[in-house]
Amino acid sequence: MITRIRPYTVTALLATIVLTVSASARAQAQPSSVAARTEPSLVLDAANRAPASRATDRLVTAFRTRTPMELDGIDRELAWRGAPVIEAFREMQPNEDGDPAFATEARVVYDDSHLYLHVRAFDPSPDSIVGLLSRRDQRTPSDYIAIMIDSYLDKRTGYAFMINPAGVQRDWYVYNDGVEDLTWDAVWDAKTVVDSLGWSAEFRIPLNQLRFPDQPEHTFGILVLREVQRRGERYSWPLLRRSRVGVVSQFGELGGFAGLPRSRRLEIRPYLVERNVTRLRGNGPLRDASRAQEHAAGLDVKYGLGANFTIDATVNPDFGQVEADPAVLNLSAFEQFFQERRPFFIEGVGIFRYDIDCNDGQCTGLFYPRRIGRAPQLAGLHGDNATSQFSPILGAAKMTGRLPSGLSIGVLDAVTGRTNGAQGRTAEPQTNYMVARAVQELRGGNSVVGVMATGVQRALDDWSTPYLRRSAWSGGLDARHRFGGNRFEVSGFLAASHVRGDTAAMSRTQRSLVHAYMRPDGALTVDDTRTALNGTAGELSLRKVGGGRTRFAMGYQRKSAGFEINDVGFLTRSDIQSQYAWGQLFSLQPTARFRRFGVNVNQWASWNTAGLPLNHGGNVNGNAELANFWNVYAGIGVENLLPAFDDRAARGGPAVRRNAGVFGWSGLDTDGRRPIVPGLSLNWGLGDGGRSWNVSAGPRVQFRGSSRVQGSVSVNSGRAVRDWQWVGNVGAAGADGTAYTFATLDQHTHSLTARFDVTASPTLSLQVYAQPFITTGRFTNWRQLADPRATDYDARFTPYDGDPGGFNVKEFRSNVVARWEYRPGSTLFFVWQQGRSQSGVDAGSFDLSRDVGNLFGSAPNNTFLVKASYWFGR
Repeated sequence: MITRIRPYTVTALLATIVLTVSASARAQAQPSSVAARTEPSLVLDAANRAPASRATDRLVTAFRTRTPMELDGIDRELAWRGAPVIEAFREMQPNEDGDPAFATEARVVYDDSHLYLHVRAFDPSPDSIVGLLSRRDQRTPSDYIAIMIDSYLDKRTGYAFMINPAGVQRDWYVYNDGVEDLTWDAVWDAKTVVDSLGWSAEFRIPLNQLRFPDQPEHTFGILVLREVQRRGERYSWPLLRRSRVGVVSQFGELGGFAGLPRSRRLEIRPYLVERNVTRLRGNGPLRDASRAQEHAAGLDVKYGLGANFTIDATVNPDFGQVEADPAVLNLSAFEQFFQERRPFFIEGVGIFRYDIDCNDGQCTGLFYPRRIGRAPQLAGLHGDNATSQFSPILGAAKMTGRLPSGLSIGVLDAVTGRTNGAQGRTAEPQTNYMVARAVQELRGGNSVVGVMATGVQRALDDWSTPYLRRSAWSGGLDARHRFGGNRFEVSGFLAASHVRGDTAAMSRTQRSLVHAYMRPDGALTVDDTRTALNGTAGELSLRKVGGGRTRFAMGYQRKSAGFEINDVGFLTRSDIQSQYAWGQLFSLQPTARFRRFGVNVNQWASWNTAGLPLNHGGNVNGNAELANFWNVYAGIGVENLLPAFDDRAARGGPAVRRNAGVFGWSGLDTDGRRPIVPGLSLNWGLGDGGRSWNVSAGPRVQFRGSSRVQGSVSVNSGRAVRDWQWVGNVGAAGADGTAYTFATLDQHTHSLTARFDVTASPTLSLQVYAQPFITTGRFTNWRQLADPRATDYDARFTPYDGDPGGFNVKEFRSNVVARWEYRPGSTLFFVWQQGRSQSGVDAGSFDLSRDVGNLFGSAPNNTFLVKASYWFGR
């Protein structure tokens, strides 16, 4: 018998706990009224009695104090009077170099252990200041003040600390002069006050959270940023120009530091986990279930190695609080990409980026951290219901840092344990992963040269040797050079791979759809005696990256058929060469109708390495923020007006001719300043002479019930008809007599994603995530390939007897997470995860009401987890 737990019961219980603890904390807290505080008696050092001065447009001096600084959001201490005032703020958005509507002032003070900053944000309407409560690092439509520090003064890297009037903190790391690593977390404090003058923020940043050279005197880079939410405006000192390339290189200078202690950092965070999980048995809609209690303990360590490097290590990590991946049904020939969400593998890993493929801002390359701790690769062959869903990570460590010479270095190593399958067989062998990266900046960062190497070693046995590669190595050289006043950039990379394994494993590698050596009409042939495979990849591009209102990019890329990086990287396919071009026109100043706008033109083409055209097309699209703060976007494109072929559609069979198609998209989001923000996206496409088409709609709404409650609901509902969807191959791919079968697929897909946040305080929150997903499809008009390259569409196929059937796949995934940061860096999590899955029932038919009922009537898989960590640091 299965005990069903109603979702609202546990969610309501956790919400009650959050609000009760919050009320207790408020009852015990000292009143925060400014009038109730007693002004401390502070005396300036005799050597620091100089009167306050004004900062220049780009230079300010920090004031040193040896008297205590009370963190209360108010500049009451005398030390603030001795600090030069920064006041020459300029509007950076939407007007570049405009006069700010409101004045802003900032001051900087430091002592032997901390950097202090006070920012006064003047506002004539304090009751209109927006400060919403949320979980740390979550951006909301609020006013903000941010401090960015380039402690190396290398004009390439920086640390950012941001806070809103409600006291919600955000922080991130900046590298490559503008790339943001939002996963970086530091232990620091800030307090805010809203008063009759506007609002103010006081920051206290431990110097051991920064990295700087060991020398008698220092000058840091600095940027102070203010956001006025209701006006949609951003002010900065010094002016951060969007028309120029880079961010950190535009910082001002913060001098006056003398005798700073050597930068040290040691943080230890042990944790304990208690988990209660459901174990389902059988395959029916109401599967038998049992419950199991699990215990775990682990340790995270962060250590500052000298002034320039940091070591992060984790032993037996647990990521039970991480949000589940969205549900998908992948009917393509290529692997599905999922974002990394685990904190250890996203924090500070920007140094390990070596991009091979980029599309709409999503880049993949030599390092894909989700390979570490992946789902067991042989679970489908050797696994059973008791097989773990993920390979256990025994330990991992990474060292990252930067030398004064501009050399950045990163090294990562991780070991995953063996995963057992049925009867003790190996579902995933013990594996060691290594990634190393070095990047040298030249000419003040305007030229960059980098190298990268990766390695994977598996401890194979009789169960895994025929299926998995024993070792995999890859490496690359990349470089870029800016010229023409930093307006233009030429860049490129050269990469190589080498994989080894048993002849059976290497035969499978060649036959995988990444390589498809077995295609009967291709130029490649499978060598079943191989024990190794080599490959190369390279790219050369030219871009305009700064200056004026235009940008462009053009480039060429090639991957040889043997290029293979999927043991620790991500690659959908090799044996391809491609060319692309892109141009953009955008606004720098608002107009009567637009706060900003941009227009893009894209063109692309690709071939396999034998010269067979695979795909070509182009689109034009635009986006704008209207004067009423609505955001709109739209685009239209065409593809394959000239002959093109799909050499992966038949899953190892011959290439199939593509027909021309047209596609488009559009959408809008209303004024984000409002409590309720509806939006809508639309997508459509038409191809194969009207035989194939798709349309989908995505209505959504964001809402704020109060400053403590917010959420969003988005729906994706669509229908797609694809006239030649692959069904299966009857016979071995590439062999004589094999039937490569296709059918017309009529598919309905519907999903809903809901998020609900309750924030009792900046350190106490409840987050709810839920996603039901349903997709059904019916195959008709079953055919096999006849003359796949024929110009005449109907001549490409011939009928195939039988009923191809259909599918009906339903998934539900949810997380409920209560998070309490009970002291800085120390966190207590209460987590409830529920998953439901059903397939095969009512295959090929769609009835939304019936399918939703079946989904929530299926057996649930519940996990309850309590995770406690404690931070020790100095």
